[in-house]
Amino acid sequence: MMIAITGTPGTGKTRLAEELRSRGYEVLDINEHIRKNGLLEEKDDVRDTYCVDIDSLDLSLEEHRTKDLILIEGHMSHCVECDMIIVLRCNPDILAKRLKERGYSQNKVAENVQAEVLDVILCEASEADVLVCELDSSADGVTDLADKAEDIIKGNTDKYRPGNVDWTGELEKWF
Repeated sequence: MMIAITGTPGTGKTRLAEELRSRGYEVLDINEHIRKNGLLEEKDDVRDTYCVDIDSLDLSLEEHRTKDLILIEGHMSHCVECDMIIVLRCNPDILAKRLKERGYSQNKVAENVQAEVLDVILCEASEADVLVCELDSSADGVTDLADKAEDIIKGNTDKYRPGNVDWTGELEKWF
């Protein structure tokens, strides 16, 4: 079973992955996997990001699909074939602060916050024909967030279905 942990950059995917690893889960960092397997394509200088061929990425994960359970973490993990998707969400103000602390440009902060407000990753994930759950990482510490992720992994998914997180009240602030 392959479970994707995805979300807008800055929502806490890496923190969650580290905590789940410490609890014994196998977690594959999709960004590291992309680099190690030579899957980075040309750079989009305007958006300050690299392109990745999703079909090639999906094929490169084939060996991992035979495992009983593997978690794949990264903001593109929902784009590959998987069995379930967990989307991390974050309050736009908190997200902006996190991204600024990472040194993101104002344009890149705005682009990512707007994507979060508009549910871009959640909408993309919902297009997959698999179960999608969402977790709000705004207030939870990593321990509580990992407890909720484990609850989902164990099959207790109903209370984590999409629709519990709504940032539309932030539209005017960020657009």
